[in-house]
Amino acid sequence: MGQDQALTIGAMSRATGINIETIRYYERIGLLPAPPRTRSNYRAYTSIEQKRLNFVRRTRNLGFSIDEIRALLCLSDNANTDCCEVTEIARNHLGETERKIADLQVLADELRSLIASCAGGVSVLDCRIIEAFAHA
Repeated sequence: MGQDQALTIGAMSRATGINIETIRYYERIGLLPAPPRTRSNYRAYTSIEQKRLNFVRRTRNLGFSIDEIRALLCLSDNANTDCCEVTEIARNHLGETERKIADLQVLADELRSLIASCAGGVSVLDCRIIEAFAHA
């Protein structure tokens, strides 16, 4: 897509895989600057906004929070900034991701144990899984 070729919000949605309402939301919260409007009052997006939306989509897919993405975008908007801050945000996010994985592993182990404790063939009233959930 050329720099001078403008996309409507629908075309931008198709190009980035981001829902139209989500694009509007990103504009409202400042992750994406409001684009200029055509004479017909349609949003006119360019490759700059497409690149930014792809960045937001990718970071959201990696689990970064809106605040983390906002900080990363701010840093990327200042090309001469040292990337140490970017590394620190990524490092902190990795730590949080690893904590979540550890918590999920504990959860999976607990579920395995509960499932193993159920012999089946009993009424729900006598089900050890239901009993464990009720007494947690």
